[in-house]
Amino acid sequence: STQSTWGKSGIRSLAVAKCQGTEDWKMVGLLTFQDPPRPDTKDTIEKAAEFGVEVKMITGDHLLIAKETARALGMGTNIYDPSMLPSLQGEELTNPPKDLGNKYGEQILRANGFAQVFPEHKFLVVETLRQMGFKVGMTGDGVNDAPALKRADVGVAVQGATDAARSSADIVLTQPGLSTIVHGLMISRQIFQRIKNFLTYRIAATLQLLTFFFIAVFALHPVDFVPKPRPSNFIGPNDWPYFFEMPVLMLMLITLLNDGTLISIGYDNVNPSKHPDKWNLKVLFIIAGVLGSVACGSSLLLLWAALDSWNPNGLFHGMGLSGLGYGQVITTMYLKVSISDFLTLFSSRTTDGFFWTVKPSIILLAAAAVAMSTSTILACLWPDSSEHGIQTEGLTRATPKLMALWVWIYCIIVWLIQDSLKVFVYYLLERYNVFDINGTMVHNHAVLDSIVTDRGVSMESTHDDYRDHTIPVARQILSPTTPNPTPINHYSGN
Repeated sequence: STQSTWGKSGIRSLAVAKCQGTEDWKMVGLLTFQDPPRPDTKDTIEKAAEFGVEVKMITGDHLLIAKETARALGMGTNIYDPSMLPSLQGEELTNPPKDLGNKYGEQILRANGFAQVFPEHKFLVVETLRQMGFKVGMTGDGVNDAPALKRADVGVAVQGATDAARSSADIVLTQPGLSTIVHGLMISRQIFQRIKNFLTYRIAATLQLLTFFFIAVFALHPVDFVPKPRPSNFIGPNDWPYFFEMPVLMLMLITLLNDGTLISIGYDNVNPSKHPDKWNLKVLFIIAGVLGSVACGSSLLLLWAALDSWNPNGLFHGMGLSGLGYGQVITTMYLKVSISDFLTLFSSRTTDGFFWTVKPSIILLAAAAVAMSTSTILACLWPDSSEHGIQTEGLTRATPKLMALWVWIYCIIVWLIQDSLKVFVYYLLERYNVFDINGTMVHNHAVLDSIVTDRGVSMESTHDDYRDHTIPVARQILSPTTPNPTPINHYSGN
């Protein structure tokens, strides 16, 4: 029929008839209306799909109109009428059955949307998806959208929504369109990523400090490295303590500069995840443990080599770095722990990628540069002193003069190994799905987030009984900015 042909093209039609007195109604003609999607809607839906969010359309429009609209928006044409869905009545709307997901979940997942629905069907779709473990967002503007908006994990009332819809929603949009939702999605995932980076770095840095000092105190006794017989230029054995310890001032400087750099993570550049995020603390602790273990192990190795520098067969002796005084050893370790901490930050911020995959922000670079420069200058120019019996000496005040440069080279090599090992561990975790790491990355319909979008009829009435049976359009989402649909043609009947 003509109406079906128009419907397949997304054109609505309204029959016009007249009568005089007691005469029978006579057909006058058909009015056709076109209510196309907003210009930015298709791009918004595509961006949502890129971030692992599937958009389903649920509308009171005719099935043909809905299919054409979905086709134009690239949403797919698997649009069904509500005959496959049950009707929830009365108490079921407040206490829905617990088996909706099992009964109707697969059908709803396969569908790109539903047409010719009643208000309770919106609630049913949202509740079914939630029972299946999805995080569901719902957009709407009318009184009949309120139950579904309230039931959704995130209810969004669009611009111009009724007071009932606004009060039931979690978010109220003040501007037309859905692009704000996608922008908010990106911002929230960036915040999540920054928090994750913060925790990874905080745990890794803490592990390095605690485990390094714990092992160093009990396993590496400086007095055991005093050569026998002592060289003429060697500091007396009473100056080398039994336990390794670092001055409190140096520890305070490490933590102070560390925390200052840590704050800059809140302003760092991050790439939002392409899939809905959720916490996997076991994986987070594993990655932080790998980063912290490499930094700690390298610090212990350097401490052992520095203490053993008087050994003619030692590592440092072969490199021309022999004969370090105990004060130089302490300052060397201060510089090593500081630089390793700051470099670990750059490995922590890129998750499963190498440190260069995400460009750091200027603020983070500046904070790290200030912290590392300050630590290097202090290590080089630290005055000869003995704080609480702990001897310290600046690295440029005795030979070898380039000790700080060697420490920097060593830290960079260790950092590259640390970052590569992190990427490798991520690869193994994802390959063998350790601790269900792949479960945090959602693919297709596995645990996909959904947005159920209201798309109602174009012809709106001020009468509530008419609105209850037609599902008012979310005009701010999918309709033109004009307040009413535009007549595009008039056909006269004979």
